[in-house]
Formats: sequence, structure tokens, C-alpha cells
Amino acid sequence: MEVRRMLGASSSAPSRRRTALPRRKAAGVLTALGALVVAGGAAAQAATPPTASAPVVAAAAAPHRVLFDNSKAETAGNADWIISTSQPDPLAQNPSPSAETDWTGALSSWGVALQKSGDYALKTLPSGNTITYGTSSALDLKNFDTFVLPEPNVLLSAAEKTAVMQFVKNGGGLFLISDHTGSDRNNDGADAVKVINDLMSNNSVDSTDPFGFSVDALNIATDNPRAVADSADPVLNGSFGKVTGSIIRNGTTVTLKPADNPAAKGEVYRTGYSGTTGAFFATSTFGSGRIAFWGDSSPIDDGTGQSGNTLYDGWNDPAGTDAALALNATAWLSGAAGGTGGDPAPGCTAAQLLANPGFESGSSGWTATSGIINTSSGEPARTGAYKAWLGGKGTVHTDTLAQQVAIPAGCAASLGFQLHIDTAETSSTAYDTLKVQVLNSGGSVLATLGTYSNLNAASGYTQRTFDLGAYAGQTVTLKFTATEGSKLQTSFVIDDTALTVS
Repeated sequence: MEVRRMLGASSSAPSRRRTALPRRKAAGVLTALGALVVAGGAAAQAATPPTASAPVVAAAAAPHRVLFDNSKAETAGNADWIISTSQPDPLAQNPSPSAETDWTGALSSWGVALQKSGDYALKTLPSGNTITYGTSSALDLKNFDTFVLPEPNVLLSAAEKTAVMQFVKNGGGLFLISDHTGSDRNNDGADAVKVINDLMSNNSVDSTDPFGFSVDALNIATDNPRAVADSADPVLNGSFGKVTGSIIRNGTTVTLKPADNPAAKGEVYRTGYSGTTGAFFATSTFGSGRIAFWGDSSPIDDGTGQSGNTLYDGWNDPAGTDAALALNATAWLSGAAGGTGGDPAPGCTAAQLLANPGFESGSSGWTATSGIINTSSGEPARTGAYKAWLGGKGTVHTDTLAQQVAIPAGCAASLGFQLHIDTAETSSTAYDTLKVQVLNSGGSVLATLGTYSNLNAASGYTQRTFDLGAYAGQTVTLKFTATEGSKLQTSFVIDDTALTVS
């Protein structure tokens, strides 16, 4: 089994295999943790932010609830991805930790920093437990704002994947931390790359690239990725400090797919990469929830843990600002100002708001180009007899499909629909397009949720999902517009629409 950490913080250090290296604790970690508790937040805004903790701030009225997973072999082999050996409650080990060594685990710096801020309530899902959502268990995801999967090494079951995806869709935060391909610590055939990709591509809620990225099967030995320039980004400029970059000590990246989810964003990129490739730290949204991805567990490793494990102090590595990145991302995922996590919004009745969502009543409830809602066998419906078939003419042509809907205030809202695209085009140019837009009551475009083209043609229907929580309390029009060029046809076929609130 591969055991992956090197000692030392230099960006030019060798590959981090650690079987023959002595165990090392970060020098000065305890001192650094204490020194960070200083007046105000000035230290957190320095060019190189605090490396192990955060300034003490006033406790939130309702602490953000964070659940760290330890049910997927997070301590297998030489890993130790826990905030404390006391599980589920780390406070049983030390109720008032002042240094990361007050809790035992390679993630104890992360846990202690959150605990010391006064704004967080932390728990661990221990080994042997199952990830659930909507049960009576005290460790059920419905009781938390953020769920952290730190380098999982066991595939989630079908029920667990449904639980995680529903949790995020309903407003929860999901922190996915991978490692390089081949880092199968328990030799069960699944490494973190496989586990995370399987969650996103093989679940019952939405398997059509719901987060807008996929994990690359790479083993990048060493790099010091840099953060993008975005002074308004809350993950890069949060209350725990300014993020300038991170470290890779055998890790991977993701490929972004904004056509599938325009919210997918690269925050920190591998040296020489930008745009849709080489994103080492990425964020996205799904339904009403938020997702963060990190391509290596080295940055969250604080160099200490249970006896017998040889670890690497990436948390304090001066080549990155990993502590600030982990803590800011946790705050963003948790809603910062008091998120409701996976709980339904207070006072909001769960419902599906679209009239005639499957078109089985013809054009009732919809404003559409004449004839596009039909039962033609040329493009079969996904379910039932009717669907909306936009395009397919092979001439200069525009079809539209729209419905006005009032989204109640205080609700989480999500638009979903099934889309099938086929085309006679053979070029690599997007000649024919479908836009999915939100318009205000005056007909002005508030947002283009997604754009598809003949380049997205594929067999069968694909589920598409978009977060509409930003329009709660408004009456908006959902509009699909298909535009074809002058020659070969492209068909955009829509069925089984839904606008759900909860």
C-alpha cells in the first residue's frame, strides 16, 4: 500500500513516500495556535495568513454544525483524517482545546481552530456507521450544515449517495477532499478519486455531472498551486485570512464542466493551468447547497496523529495558506451568516410548482411555439406520451417554451428537467443552441442558467438541475429558447420538468 507524505516544506522537496521516514510533529504548532488568538482580525488579513488557527470572534447565536466523516476508512493505512479520537464528540477528549495537540488526529488543527472560534459545533461520524439523511439519528445529515469527506477510501452505498445528494440539494454544504489516483489505503479497489467520481456519476438524485466537475486520475508529485485573483471571493478572502495558494504533495485536480453546471469555479490552480483544467481547489453549487473540492489531503494534514502514523505538516507549510483555505471554505459551506444546512427552510412547504410539468395535458400551463408540445414518435417522450420538441427543422428557426411561476419567499428552490439532444451536425462548431433562462415580470433576462448545443448531443435523456433559491419571493418566467442555423437539424427534447421548493 502506498503511504504518502514527505517531510519538509520546500516546494522542491522529493516525492512524499513515508514508509522509511521518522514520525515528525510540526515544530511550534502549539505556540502558533496560541499566538493566533490576538486582538481583532488583523493577523488574519496579513499577506501570509495565520497557519494554524483563526482570531477569536464573537460566538454565533446558532453555531454552524459540521460533521466530519470517519466511516469510509479515513484512518486506513498511514492516514489519520480525524479531528479527534473521541468520537462522535471531540469535546469529550478536551472540552476547551487551546492547542491542536489537545485533540488527537491529523485534522485536529482544523477542528481546534473551528472550536476556538466559538462559531462551530463539531461531531464525527465514527467507523461502522452509515451516512443517513432524514432519520432520527443524532448523526443524521439533517442535523448538520456541512459534511466533510476527508479522503474517503470506501465507496458509498446507493442509500448513502442518495442521502448526501439530497442533503446538498436541500441546502447542505459538502467538502470533498481527494488524493492522487492509486491511493487505495485499505486495498479494497477504491481510492478517493473513484469514490468521489462515483458519488457524482452514479446516484439516484442526479448523475449528470451535478456539480460541474470530475476528478482527474492523476498523481501530481509536488506543486504549489496559486489562487485566482478575486478579491470578492469569500473562500479566498474570508474571516480566517487571505488565501494565496496551496500545496500538492502527491495529489490531483478536477476538470470543470461549466456547460453542465455554470456555478463550477476554480479557486486554486496547478502551476501553468487555468480555465477548465488543472483546478486544484474548486467550488460549486447544487440545488440550494454548496460544494468545495480539494485535490490532496496533504494541505489538511497537521503533522500529528495517532501513534504509529508518519504524517506531513501541510497545514503549516509556508508554501501555501492551507489553514485559511480550509477554514474559509468551511465557513462558506456552512452558510457563514447562519445556514440551515440540509434542513428545509423554516415556514416553507415542500412542493412542485410547475403546471403540467410532464406536458401530458398538452400545452396547458405553458406558452410555447405552436406544435412543439406533441406526441410525435420522431422524438419519443421520456415518460408518458407528450414532450416538448424544440428545433429539429434544419432551417433558420427559433422555438420557445416558457412558464411563469411564483417562488415563495424563504424557500430553497430548484429547477430540474430531462433533456435529450440529437443532431445531424458533424462539425465541432456549435451551430444550434438551447438557452435556459430566468426572466423577470417585465421580460428582462435575470440569468442564463445553461446553454446547450449540437456539441452536447447524446443518446437518451439527461437530467439537468439548477438552483433558483436566489429568486425566492419573486414571480419569474422560466424560458427555453432553441435556435437553429440554416442547414442540418438539431433537436432539443424536454420532458419531466419540475420546480421544487422546500
